[in-house]
Amino acid sequence: MPVSVKNSEILFAALKSVGISLISALPETWLVHLMQMADDDPEMTLIRLNKEEEGVGISAGAHLAGRKSAMLMQNHGLLTSVNGIVSVAQLYRIPLLMVISYRGEMGEKDPWQTEGGLVTEPLLQSLGIVYRKLSDPATVAHEVRQAQTLAESSLRPVALLLTRDLMWEE
Repeated sequence: MPVSVKNSEILFAALKSVGISLISALPETWLVHLMQMADDDPEMTLIRLNKEEEGVGISAGAHLAGRKSAMLMQNHGLLTSVNGIVSVAQLYRIPLLMVISYRGEMGEKDPWQTEGGLVTEPLLQSLGIVYRKLSDPATVAHEVRQAQTLAESSLRPVALLLTRDLMWEE
């Protein structure tokens, strides 16, 4: 599989280093190694979702119970989660870290991914969600730490977009 195991390990370690102990996710190609690492790690709880919006409620519950969590999803999953993000995470001030595979940007080979790529950043901007694109493995730990710090201090959703340059090995 051309998804980078090494960069997935870097990202997983960065999530753990900021205290994330619960991950919710719907299976997705770029996230397969992260999900397996979470499933194999006895210090991590992996909750497999039926639809991405469920992850908003799971993260809200985790926050209220004192646990740090992250939602893993594809950008098309972000599109289906907007109601939960707005009506739960933003309304009730939940620090929601969203780790999103950024499909449909430069280099995308799958035509069914391209439309989601066109609207991902404009959607995040219109929702007032701060985001960063992750493309350099050397900066992943710093960016995850910055994102989690902002989510916690602002009590708002923050997004990290995983680019093809980070997640894919050609």
